[in-house]
Amino acid sequence: MGNVLGIINTINEKPFLKELTQHRSMASVPFAGRYRLIDFTLSNFIHASITKVGVATKDKYRSIMDHLGSGKEWDLDRRNGGLFILPPVHPDEKLQGDLQHFYDHLEFFQRSDEDTVIISPGHHVNKIDFNDVVAKHKTERADITVVCKNYHGKPVEKPIYHTCTCDTEGTVTDIELYTSPVHGEHVCLETFVINKNLLIDLIIKCVENDEYDLIKDAVKANLHTLRVKAYHFTGEMPFIHSVDSFYSGNMSFLDPKIVRSFFYDSWDLYTKVKHEAPVNYGLLSKTSNSLIANGCEIEGIVEDSIIFRGVKIHPGAVVKNSIIMQKGEIGAGAYIENVIMDKQAIITKETVVVGAESHPKVIKKAEIM
Repeated sequence: MGNVLGIINTINEKPFLKELTQHRSMASVPFAGRYRLIDFTLSNFIHASITKVGVATKDKYRSIMDHLGSGKEWDLDRRNGGLFILPPVHPDEKLQGDLQHFYDHLEFFQRSDEDTVIISPGHHVNKIDFNDVVAKHKTERADITVVCKNYHGKPVEKPIYHTCTCDTEGTVTDIELYTSPVHGEHVCLETFVINKNLLIDLIIKCVENDEYDLIKDAVKANLHTLRVKAYHFTGEMPFIHSVDSFYSGNMSFLDPKIVRSFFYDSWDLYTKVKHEAPVNYGLLSKTSNSLIANGCEIEGIVEDSIIFRGVKIHPGAVVKNSIIMQKGEIGAGAYIENVIMDKQAIITKETVVVGAESHPKVIKKAEIM
C-alpha cells in the first residue's frame, strides 16, 4: 500500500502512568521486555508500506528522539519520505490541542505527496492491519474512517475514553466524549483514516474558529455532513489507561496466546537494536514463566516477571510478578513482588518491596531503596 502518510499523534497523551511518564512521553515508555509503546504503531505503519511518518510531539520528547534516531530500524532512513519529528513550534506557549499543532505544521501536510493520512496514537498496543483499514476506507468511499474496538477488561474509574455509536451499515452516528466504557461498547481508538485535502481543510477551518480538538471539532462535529465510517478492530489489545492496566498489559505477554498473536501470527515488531551479550545465568539461579532480555545477569530467583536488558539480580534475590526495566539492580537477598521498577533503579541487599497485584508498587527511575 503506497500513497499514505502516517502521523503518530502524542499530543493528547494524559498522565495515566504517573511516575513512569515524569521524564518521558507515554509513547516512549518501555514495554514487554525490549520495546517502547510507540514501536507498535510504527511497526503497523511499516507493515502497510508507509514510508513517510510524522511524529507529533508536545513535551518530554527527548526519549522519543533518542529511541527513534534516524528511523533506521523501521526502514525510515530514506532519501524520499522517512521519519519526521514534529515538535512544538511555540514551546513556551500552552498548546490548545492537536489541531493547533497540526496547523503549526500545516506546510508538512501541504507538501506531502500522499493523498491519504492515517493518524494514530503512540501508546496503543495492537497489531492493526492498516492495509485492510485503508482498503475499507476506499471501498466505502468514506471521508473519514474511525478505528474502534469493543471494550474488555476492568471498569475504568475515570471517564477517559470516547465511544462510538454506529448504525447497521457501519456509519458512525455519534461519538460520546470522555466516558467510562462498559464491556462490549465500541471504544474509539483515536485512530483515523482521512483524505489529506479534507484534513487540511478541517485543520484550517477549525483553528480559524478557535476549535482545536481533532475528535471533538473535526470528526464528531461533522458526523452529519461527512461520510464517517467505522472499522472494527478485533485483534488482541490490552487497554492501557493507568499504572494498574500498564502492569497487567505487560504481564499479559507472559500468556502464550498473547505472545503468539503479537509475534508469530502477524508481522514483525521492530524496535531500536541493542547489541548485548546473551543472558548470563548463575549456577544457583532459577527462572520460570518470565521474559528476560539480553545483557542480564541472573543469579537469584525470577518468577512470572518481565526483565529488560542489562538487569542484575544478585544471589539470594527473589523477583516475583514484577517488571524490571533497563539497567535495574536487585541486591543480594532482596525480595520484590508486584513491583514496577523504572530504568536504573536499585534495590539494595536484604530489602523487601511488595505491592498488590491490583496496585503494583512503582519505583522511580534511578531511585535507590
